[in-house]
This record gives sequence, structure tokens and C-alpha cells, in this order.
Amino acid sequence: MAKLSIKGLIESALSFGRTLDSDYPPLQQFFVVMEHCLKHGLKVRKSFLSYNKTIWGPLELVEKLYPEAEEIAASVRDLPGLKTPLGRARAWLRLALMQKKMADYLRCLIIQRDLLSEFYEYHALMMEEEGAVIVGLLVGLNVIDANLCVKGEDLDSQVGVIDFSVYLKSDDDIGGKERNVQIAAILDQKNYVEELNRQLNSTVSSLHARVDSLEKSNTKLIEELAIAKNNIIKLQEENHQLRSENTLILMKTQHHLEATKVDVEAELQTYKHSRQGLDEMYTEARRQLREEAQLRQDMENELVVQVSMKHEIELAMKLLEKDIHEKQDTLIGLRQQLDEVKAINMEMYQKLQVSEDAMKEKNEIISRLEDKTNQINATMKQLEQSDKDLLTQTRTIAMSFVKCASNEAQHQYKLVKDISF
Repeated sequence: MAKLSIKGLIESALSFGRTLDSDYPPLQQFFVVMEHCLKHGLKVRKSFLSYNKTIWGPLELVEKLYPEAEEIAASVRDLPGLKTPLGRARAWLRLALMQKKMADYLRCLIIQRDLLSEFYEYHALMMEEEGAVIVGLLVGLNVIDANLCVKGEDLDSQVGVIDFSVYLKSDDDIGGKERNVQIAAILDQKNYVEELNRQLNSTVSSLHARVDSLEKSNTKLIEELAIAKNNIIKLQEENHQLRSENTLILMKTQHHLEATKVDVEAELQTYKHSRQGLDEMYTEARRQLREEAQLRQDMENELVVQVSMKHEIELAMKLLEKDIHEKQDTLIGLRQQLDEVKAINMEMYQKLQVSEDAMKEKNEIISRLEDKTNQINATMKQLEQSDKDLLTQTRTIAMSFVKCASNEAQHQYKLVKDISF
């Protein structure tokens, strides 16, 4: 029935010879047949009040698959008189036919069979190969020009009934082969014209885009040309200014050269007169140079002697510093011995208070201290004999420490005697 409906619509439209409207019977039958084809195998969806079967769901899916279908879907939703999904689907089919894009929209829909499985059963017409055949037949409808008024038409309450009497052929129709050949030729010509028109439209759009790009580039080139002209004018002015400055500089240079020539001639005469005096000055300068060279040689020799003496002095200073350090170490040792003597004295004093038996040991310690004092005195005498000039202060300090130590020892000794008595 879809094949017969599409074929009958094309033949009747070509014989009708003008734009079709909504009251044209074959066009009404075509929409009824297409509605039945889209409803075939449609899954029943449970609503709040009852169960319903609507084809608006798969048709609404087209705008997600085909971006150009967004406009037609938005137009259908904005129609004020439509209240049911079926009415929106009927309006969508009519607008798609007027746009001559029904075949393209349904082709995108049947390719996505995984999405259609949510709306149709597996045996539905749109899920089988017959759906692709019907979409191929719909391409022929592009030769039809339709002008349908969807806004005021009551599409919600229409009853779609197929009139089979329209498709029953008589003997007269079977004999009209020549008429069918003419219709086929006209159909081919219109298809060719439509295809040519599409190609021309695409060419025109590409040419418009190219013209826009050329206009932009032309505007940019004009701006660059104006800038270049301004730059050329500025460069010409600078060139003229530089030429004038160059002329002035050339004139000044010529005057300067003339004055320089006069000065050079005067200096040449002066040089000739003063050359004799310069020769005499040169001989005198050579004699002075020789004297200065001899004096410099003598000074260098004296410098070498002074450097050697400086090295010897530094060596002597190092040896003297080493000797001083050694004597300082000796003094440190003596101070440590004095500290030991003091510690021993304190220890002896504490032991004298504890018991009388420690008196003998303390006497022995006192004798040892006297021996150490004698040793310190002998050492100090040797240090005084080795370096009297450098260690005068060191000797006085050491003697003061020795005197203090001897005084303290004598004091301790007296205390020991007093305690013993």
C-alpha cells in the first residue's frame, strides 16, 4: 500500500500540474498510509490513565540524530492547536514533506535500529528491510511541491482510513503506457532539476563563504595599503629631510677641509723649523734614558738584596715566635705544677685535721714541694739565661708565682708545725 500510495501521489501530482494543498485526496491517503506504516509494530506504552501507541516518540528522536530537524520539531511544539502526540506527529510529517526532507529524516531514523528498538517490536516494518525500501521510495516525493496549512487544521481528531478504491486500476489505465512513459520522463527531468538545484545551492553557499573571506581579506589589504601609503609618505619626507641635511653636511665638510688644508700647510712649515730642535731633544732624551736605565738596574739589585734580607728577617721572626711559643708552653706547665701544689696543700691540710698519722705523709709532701720549688727556681734561671730580653716579663710573672708558692708552702709548713705542737 505504501508503494501504491507513493506512486499514485507522484502520478496524480504530475498530471495535476500545480502545487498541492491539504484537500488533495491522494496526498491525504499518503499521510494515512505513512501513519499506518509508522504505527506497525509500535510498542504499547503505559500511561497514567491508560495504554497508548503513539508515533511521536520515534519522530521526536530525529532531531537528536539530524541537526537540521531541530527547527521542524520546535515548530511542531510551538503550534497552539495541537494537544495530542499523534497530532504533533501528523504535523511533523506534513512539514517534512513541504521541506522535501522526509526521506532524509526517516533514513537517519532506520539506521539507528538500536534506538528504534525502544519504540518498535523486532517484527515492525521500520525494523525490517521493507522500511529501507519505503524510505527509498520517499525520495521520489522530492519532485512534489506541497503548500500545506498546518496551523488551523484539526490534526488531533482526524480518523485515518485507507480508501482502497483509489488504488484499483481499470482496463483503461493499463492501456496508457505512453502516458506512463511521459510521466516517467517528466519525473526524471524534475529529479535532475532538483539535484542540479541542490548542487547549485551548495555551490552558491560556498561562493558566498569565499566572497565573505575575500571581502575580509580585501578590507584588510586596503587597510594595509593605506598604512603602507602613509609609511611611504613619511619615508619620502624623511628622505627629503636627509637629503637636505646631507647637502648641509657636505658644504660644512668642504669648508672644514679648506680650513684644514691651510692649517696643515702652516703646521708643515712649523714642523720643518722645529725638526732640528727635536733632533737635539731626541739625543738628550736618549742620554737621559740610558742614565735612567742604569739607575733602574741599580735599584733592582738593591731591591733583590732587600728582598733577601726580608726573607731572613721573616725566618728569624718565625724561629723567635717558635721559641716564644715553647717558652709559653713551659710557663703553662709551671702554672699547672703550681696548681697541683696548691691542690696537694689543700689535700694535706684536710688530712691533718682528720688524723695525726697523716703528718708524716704531709712532711714528705712538703719536702717534695720544696724539691719542686728548687727545680722551678733552677728552670727559671735557665730561662733567664737563654733569653733575657724577650722574657723579662715572663720571668717576673714566674718569680711572683714561685714566691707566692714558697710563701704559701712556708705558711702551710708553719701551720703544720703549729698543729703538731
